[in-house]
Amino acid sequence: MLEIDFKEIITVSMVLFAVIDIVGSIPIIVNLRAKVGHIESEKASIVAGAIMIVFLFVGEGLLNLIGIDVHSFAVAGSFVLFFLALEMILGIRIYRDEEPGSASIVPLAFPLIAGAGTMTTLLSLRSQFHTINIIIAILLNIILVYVVLKSSKKIENLLGENGLGVVRKTFGVILLAIAVKLFAANVKGLFV
Repeated sequence: MLEIDFKEIITVSMVLFAVIDIVGSIPIIVNLRAKVGHIESEKASIVAGAIMIVFLFVGEGLLNLIGIDVHSFAVAGSFVLFFLALEMILGIRIYRDEEPGSASIVPLAFPLIAGAGTMTTLLSLRSQFHTINIIIAILLNIILVYVVLKSSKKIENLLGENGLGVVRKTFGVILLAIAVKLFAANVKGLFV
């Protein structure tokens, strides 16, 4: 029998919302759109949702199979977030995409939406909550991601270029702090 529990769904949704931080990623999304011209919101949302649901079921086994522990995965993800944050703060370009049309998948769907922080969070949530509730929470967050991606142009117009610059640098610092926190929380696990 399915163990659908609305309290669990709300709890998991809030945790995932904080980790995915799609609202905080608006400056990155706008920046990506400026580089590549167009972001396919549907494609990015579906791929991110699929990655999260697949990882929920096979993530830990897959990492163990290739000899990577969760801590190593999280530390690697912290480096990706770190470099994205540096791009936002310093206004430099580190990430270079050979095929600009693919920004909907990399780095948007993975690692920005369904990144190492999200993956490690899913693995820890699986040990505490019923899988069906986690899946529902993932779907709710993906709907929110889609809405934010679709309306990012309107948000950009609302803030203007100067406002967007301030928001980009502010969220760059926040993203940098998240990267450092993710690194610090998992680097100890590498040596245990």
